[in-house]
Amino acid sequence: MTNSGPASKRPAFAYLTTMACLSQIDLVIENKPPQTVRVHFRRGFRDARAPVLWILGILVGLITAYAVLGLRAGIGLVEQLAFGTTEEHIATVAHTMPIWQLVLIPVITGCVIAILLWGGRKLGLVGEYRGQAVADLLEARAIKQGKMQFASGIYSAVLSAISLGGGGSAGREGPAVHLGGTLGSAVASMVGLPARGTRILLACGAAAAVSASFNAPVAGALFAFEVVLGHYALRSIAPVAVASVVGALVARAHLGGDPVFSLPHIAPASLWDFPAAAILGLAAAGLAIAFSRGMLFLPVRVTKLAERWNFPIWCLPIPGGLLIGLLAIIAPEILGVGYEATSGALAGNYVLHQLILFIGLKVLATIITLSFRFAGGIFSPSIYLGAMLGAAFGILATMVLGDQTAGAGFFAVIGMGAVAGAVLGAPLSTTLIVFELTSSYEASVAVLVSVSLATVLTQSSLGASLFQLQVRGKGYDISGGASRLILQMVRVREFMMPLDEWSDEDMGGDASLFEDDTLGRAMGLLDAEELEGAPVRTRTGEQRVIGWVTKADAHAAYARALEDANEEEHQ
Repeated sequence: MTNSGPASKRPAFAYLTTMACLSQIDLVIENKPPQTVRVHFRRGFRDARAPVLWILGILVGLITAYAVLGLRAGIGLVEQLAFGTTEEHIATVAHTMPIWQLVLIPVITGCVIAILLWGGRKLGLVGEYRGQAVADLLEARAIKQGKMQFASGIYSAVLSAISLGGGGSAGREGPAVHLGGTLGSAVASMVGLPARGTRILLACGAAAAVSASFNAPVAGALFAFEVVLGHYALRSIAPVAVASVVGALVARAHLGGDPVFSLPHIAPASLWDFPAAAILGLAAAGLAIAFSRGMLFLPVRVTKLAERWNFPIWCLPIPGGLLIGLLAIIAPEILGVGYEATSGALAGNYVLHQLILFIGLKVLATIITLSFRFAGGIFSPSIYLGAMLGAAFGILATMVLGDQTAGAGFFAVIGMGAVAGAVLGAPLSTTLIVFELTSSYEASVAVLVSVSLATVLTQSSLGASLFQLQVRGKGYDISGGASRLILQMVRVREFMMPLDEWSDEDMGGDASLFEDDTLGRAMGLLDAEELEGAPVRTRTGEQRVIGWVTKADAHAAYARALEDANEEEHQ
């Protein structure tokens, strides 16, 4: 199914946004001498002013779109070498392969990934013996002022292409979003943007990656706001929007307007289908919770077992490949990104027991893939699981309601959006992806009902989205917004009074802080000990006193950081 109607307006929209951007720059520089114009333009880059960010958003969208096309081409090349076909036919071809070959391909892929992880660690390109995805992008946005390592990001994309092309059961959208963020951060670094502008270009890259992957520019932009930035500040809307539109236009120019997987004809919904969509939301929440808990538990458990047995972490892809191959013997549909099987579920090609089997094996295969250090994301697997769950639910609904329901294909689309939205913590983005793929208003409304319920139940159970929980595992809680993150990020050294402003007798008391303590610890200590101030010591050596912190200083530092965060999120 092609979205020819909305797509026909996109080139005009990109043209108008570009002209508007250029006209604003003309207004800024008119009636100024040439040297003043050059200085003003350079300051525009440094200050992250909106018109300049529009131009940079277009640039990032263009670069990211071609990078995503390159990632897809790389995955396709490896698939040709491994299976003799591409993603659209992997499951079909795998059914004809002898068992030994079906097992051997993921094992060989695991050996290649293991060598690349070892070499990447030696070269400083791999920090934790794994590929990177959306959680790492969120960590960079929240903790590292939007800065990402360019070489490491490109290397991670290579790992993902080999992992997915060689049968790894994961998704390509997560690596694509990470790659887009890496490129956005690189552009921001080249032109010297401050932290706020860097974060906006990070979001531009993520938006363009989603847009190019799904041919869904509105959903791509909303994903960047909903998941990456976490706010809808006016200054970020225009650059993110134009980046997303450019990403979709480039993808359409090279791949056409067809969606990434075949979509069925969506039959008109009946009144019974909307309450049924709510029930499907309950089932989607259960699946999302089980999948997320597995993704949080098994990687940690596998790493601890490897350390206990003195098994090199970089060698984990080898036994992981063996396990994936053994699962593929039962159901080759779990191999790779899985969009052929997803299309099959949407088209109603599977019976109930097959759908249930695929759900169980895909959950297991994806968790194994990422736990054993193959590279990839969770976007595609969550779409796969949702389509299978929705199709199974649709079969049951048809048994109960008969002709009063829109059918299994309708519920497969609903389930696809519900599970993906609940796992990713992006209910609005996934609803819009469904709308842009199907152009069905009724399906979109049903998805909104289902995904809203699934997301609320999932996050109530887990406490945050899967991405946020993965970042929390590294010691940072980004689910509470800026107010909580500031307490973790601001260090005592940033607001203490230096030693030369105090004499030794002013440094009395047993309670003290270290220069690298967080603002939260400083405020907690001062409140708990009922102190108005405390000395600050070095962490190493003789731990000499180098400064002094008062309760008023701590609260003032918190207020300033909150003010800066509030300005960024609302202007």
